[in-house]
Amino acid sequence: MSKVTDSVSTESRKVDHIRINLEKDVQFPRLTTGLEHYRFLHQALPELNLGEIDTSVSLLNKRLAAPIVISSMTGGTDMAYRINQNLATAAQAHQIAMGLGSQRAAIEKPELVHTYQVRNVAPDILLFANVGAVQLNYKYGPDQCQRAVDMIEADALILHFNVLQEAVQPEGDTNFAGLLKRVEEVCHQINVPVIAKEVGWGFSEQNVRDLANVGVSAIDVAGAGGTSWSEVEYHRAPTAFHARVAASFADWGIPTADAIQFAARAAPKLPIIASGGLRDGIDIAKCIALGAQAGGIASSFLKAADQSVEAVDQLIRELTSQIRVAMLCAGAKDIAALRQTPLLKI
Repeated sequence: MSKVTDSVSTESRKVDHIRINLEKDVQFPRLTTGLEHYRFLHQALPELNLGEIDTSVSLLNKRLAAPIVISSMTGGTDMAYRINQNLATAAQAHQIAMGLGSQRAAIEKPELVHTYQVRNVAPDILLFANVGAVQLNYKYGPDQCQRAVDMIEADALILHFNVLQEAVQPEGDTNFAGLLKRVEEVCHQINVPVIAKEVGWGFSEQNVRDLANVGVSAIDVAGAGGTSWSEVEYHRAPTAFHARVAASFADWGIPTADAIQFAARAAPKLPIIASGGLRDGIDIAKCIALGAQAGGIASSFLKAADQSVEAVDQLIRELTSQIRVAMLCAGAKDIAALRQTPLLKI
């Protein structure tokens, strides 16, 4: 298949993915994040002033006003350009972090680069470039990864791991053999930190240990319980055979609450971004108490950004307020204190 044909199919996949996420129920049918099993011990006398609660946090040497990451979603289409501009404009206003969707389409077709570029509206947010880790087995290497970083002036690079999604796509790239060594080459040869990110099925403890050993700078656990990408692929399956295979994995994965704790045990010094099914600021606060530095949300942001900048702005304000109230009622004056706050398991 030629590069042009391949990039066209990449573009069409991206349109499908946006449309399906906006229009279909692609949540895990039964498997949950596990966060519902944890509760904060309510402090009726917190001896804190809500107005003085500090939600700021340092992530990859950049200060965020709140521990919120707009998780990587899209790029490569006109619709994606509008969504990314809306997300980035609001992220800049609130000084939170943002990831872009996989940049493979723009690496292969430079005229799509602008759909990922957001520095025009977000000059100083913590911004993540994004390349599929499996592409390192398909003629990608440090040069292509550096191109992804440079094209959007990113502060870090996400290498996303989506083995199940690729495996149930008829056109999927499924050679994940020997990938760790190639990840190590990228970590040592590009000029920004590398974040290893799952896409909704979580990393095991051994996965995190291996990735930490080859030089990744942070882990986004992206556990199970939110959007199931096997369900997304079920909705775009070209045949009944492919649909049945994808559907059988609807509840596969490591719940987010478990994935955070696996990562914290495997690499206690590595920053953890918690994502995968987070619903609100209370979920983000729980993730931080379990060991994360910040929480990432995708689906809610996608739906808000499809509406307007104002809808994204409102969502960020709601999340930040929920985090702040949770911190007050848990007796945590800042994020460092929140990370030391015990949770009740029920």
